[in-house]
Amino acid sequence: QTVLQGIILLPLRAIFIILILLLAWLFASIATFRQPGRGFLPLKGWRRRMIQTTLSCLTRTAYFLMGFQVKVKGKVASLTEAPIFVAAPHSSFFDAIICALTGMPSIVSRAENLSTPVFGTILSSLQPVAVSRQDPDSRKNTVAEITRRALSRGQWPQVI
Repeated sequence: QTVLQGIILLPLRAIFIILILLLAWLFASIATFRQPGRGFLPLKGWRRRMIQTTLSCLTRTAYFLMGFQVKVKGKVASLTEAPIFVAAPHSSFFDAIICALTGMPSIVSRAENLSTPVFGTILSSLQPVAVSRQDPDSRKNTVAEITRRALSRGQWPQVI
C-alpha cells in the first residue's frame, strides 16, 4: 500500500511544486517589472508587499508539499530590532524556510545565481547583495553594502 501511495504522491507533489515555482516566478516578475533603480533602490509599496506575502506563502506551501512542517517558537525580530539576520550553517535549501518565516529578507548570494533561469528572477526580487567571486574587491564591497542597508533606517528589508 505504501508503494502505491508513493507512486501516486510523488508525481502529484512534483507537479504542484513546479506549479508553485512557476507562480513564484510570475509574482517575482510582476513585482520587478520596470522597477525603478533596479538593485540600487529598495522595493517599496505594493512591490515589496507582493514579494513578502506571496513568495513567503508559496515557499511555505512548497515545503509543506515536500513534507516539512515548521513551527516557530518565539517572536521573529523586527527590522528595527535586527536589520541583519545570520543563518547558519548556510549550506542547504533549508535556508529558504528561514527566508519564508522572516518575511523574505534580502540575502547575500553569488552574483552568478542571478542569471539562473526562473530561480534568478525569484532571487532578484529579494534584492540580494550579490557577491562576485572574480572581483578582488567583492568582500569589501559586500560588507559596505550590508552596512549601508543595515543603517538605512528601515528603507531596505532585513538582510540574511
